[in-house]
Amino acid sequence: MDRRRFFETIGFSLASVTLVMVAGCKGRQYAHVLNDSDRDMVGSHTAGAETWEPLIQTSVSQLLGREETSVKLTSHSGEPCKKRICFLQVENRSSEEIGDFGDQIYQKIDTIINGSEAFELVNIRAVKAGLQEAGLRPDALYTPSARRKFAAIMEQEREPIDYFLYATITSGTTRSNSKDYQRDYLLSLELVNFETGHTEKESAEIRKGYHKSRLGKLRNYGAG
Repeated sequence: MDRRRFFETIGFSLASVTLVMVAGCKGRQYAHVLNDSDRDMVGSHTAGAETWEPLIQTSVSQLLGREETSVKLTSHSGEPCKKRICFLQVENRSSEEIGDFGDQIYQKIDTIINGSEAFELVNIRAVKAGLQEAGLRPDALYTPSARRKFAAIMEQEREPIDYFLYATITSGTTRSNSKDYQRDYLLSLELVNFETGHTEKESAEIRKGYHKSRLGKLRNYGAG
């Protein structure tokens, strides 16, 4: 075998091995369990845990912290009791689909509220059943007559209500000539007194930049 043919044979063999290795890896996926100290992954195209987690923590903590100083934590009999919140919905008005984060946001807000010293949530299944029996949509409870109808049903089910809570997600997008863009995410919470209709509102915002290249951040926001 001459030298030229020898190297052609070796080259073909190496290319074949490489092709087999690539084909063998195709379709595989790897994962690892995150520790509490690990940072959340930053979503490259949409908001993820790195966005929703701080928005939830900030807005809920601020709202409850303000309300806890003003509520009277006693029942009509004078015994200590928590005020009961009916969490109605997480409404997405942003430009993104939030997918399974909708239920995740609800559950995280649920956990924070039930961990407070002044408030607890009414069971979500009881809330849905009560709305269905009353023939009401969640946003209908802004009217006094709808609140009275819903409250009567919940009282029959031994699920009294002091407040109801709405969560709304909105976003605003700013685009540059380079096709990079910034999206501002806002999570707003409305806590409404069931008896009076008085509303307390709290919100939290996170700004996030999306870039077509690794230099996008430097180009749009500088080295800071």
